[in-house]
Amino acid sequence: MPNLGLPGALPTRDRVALRRWLLASIVAVFLAVAVGGITRLTESGLSITEWKPVSGALPPSSSAAWAVEFEKFRQIPQASATHAGIELAQFKWIYWWEWFHRNVARTVGLVFAIPWLVFMAQRRIPRPLQLRLTALPLLTLAQGALGWYMVKSGLVERISVSAYRLTAHLGLALGILAVCVWTYSELRERTAEERSESLYTSDRWRLALLGATVLLGVTVLSGGFVAGLRAGTIFNEFPLMGGRVVPLGYAALTPWWTNAFENPAAAQFHHRLLALTVTGLVLTLAWRARTALLPRRVQRAVFAFGAVVTVQLALGITTLLLAVPVPLGVLHQFTGVLALTAALIATQRAIATRTLEAAFPETTAARSPRVPAVPVEAAITA
Repeated sequence: MPNLGLPGALPTRDRVALRRWLLASIVAVFLAVAVGGITRLTESGLSITEWKPVSGALPPSSSAAWAVEFEKFRQIPQASATHAGIELAQFKWIYWWEWFHRNVARTVGLVFAIPWLVFMAQRRIPRPLQLRLTALPLLTLAQGALGWYMVKSGLVERISVSAYRLTAHLGLALGILAVCVWTYSELRERTAEERSESLYTSDRWRLALLGATVLLGVTVLSGGFVAGLRAGTIFNEFPLMGGRVVPLGYAALTPWWTNAFENPAAAQFHHRLLALTVTGLVLTLAWRARTALLPRRVQRAVFAFGAVVTVQLALGITTLLLAVPVPLGVLHQFTGVLALTAALIATQRAIATRTLEAAFPETTAARSPRVPAVPVEAAITA
């Protein structure tokens, strides 16, 4: 694929338009994730028991219509368990959250689909990106279907949705976000200073950042199982769990592998372990980046990655100690997505400036003198 960050790789007008679309899409995904978090934490997600992609955009318009929706809700197991004794006024409050969540999802779909149709009709999407960007509206459509599949799991025998389906729903949202963020970063036009910089990113740095990004993604997904199993409401202490490193009941289920996905104690333990590991790894990279021979834009991205991950860990611990209050729970989820965004940008910048010959030494006492080399754009397009 040609380096789309180089001047002349595509018309400036098209570059700006595509980046604006992708930025709007990124903001839309962030909003959907945040509202989805509120819906989950307020136990509102099962308040609408039918999937009506078009007509469902309108809320009940009369007292009789509200009574019908309320009666439908009262037929599911959650109504007599989590929401035992709920009155119509309380039902309306949770209904409005789920209704808002679904309409945000509809809006996200339009944000992806309409500009894509326009750009494709005008032939403004460069050939190397056509398949990737065509996947975005299709994945968003699949996300809506997966969301309903998730809701269905909590309407008959369960009082909450399946943790597996919840995590799959989160994972697809993260996948959509990853495509948007990566392409947005890829389309950023490099400045003259960046193009003249004589440093590459070595393969070791590229692989380290890629590994940290994958590990962070796994950590965020493990948080989906914590959320789905309501595991954040137990062992509200840190760093131990019930006075132990490994909590009691960690391996209570059989077969053994189901503990990671169905045992709340194990799910929380794994999420803690992954969070501490990825934070340690990213902070180590940020520390080494201070003196490493890295392009400045890569170095700055690594610093930002380290800062956001640190904030995310602090928020996670605070959220746990306070037994997951709604505002902190939503902020923790939001910051997790922000951390993944920072990771993707750092990794994309590293790959865009990867070395094509022997790697430079990773550290030096100072950033000067600069190592002479072939200009970056020449090396990458060679």
